[in-house]
Amino acid sequence: MVREVASETILFEVRDPRVKMVTVTRAEVSGDLQHAKVFVSIMGSEREQQLCMHGLARAAGFVQSKLGDRMRSKFVPVIQFVQDKGVKNSIEVSRLISEALGKKNEQSGGDVQEETQTP
Repeated sequence: MVREVASETILFEVRDPRVKMVTVTRAEVSGDLQHAKVFVSIMGSEREQQLCMHGLARAAGFVQSKLGDRMRSKFVPVIQFVQDKGVKNSIEVSRLISEALGKKNEQSGGDVQEETQTP
């Protein structure tokens, strides 16, 4: 529920111009429901990511209030936004693999021979 509310609030209700190109990837809530870490993936340059994280930190109370409206518990967790580098790392690994495969094809003369097996 925390991930859904945070995602919807960031997407539709946060009006901070610094908060853009954000995807909520997951949320972890402590067992006593006092704290929640909301992991976000942010596209853009390093500077844009820093600005976005600052904007999200400023909007945490607003997101927390929206979460309080939806939850039916005694406590509403204090929200902390954490940048999730997993998506960015996977894109970088894919790029490196493609680059390595491109170099391999160049070294072999660009001809890729298919191996056929005979039964």
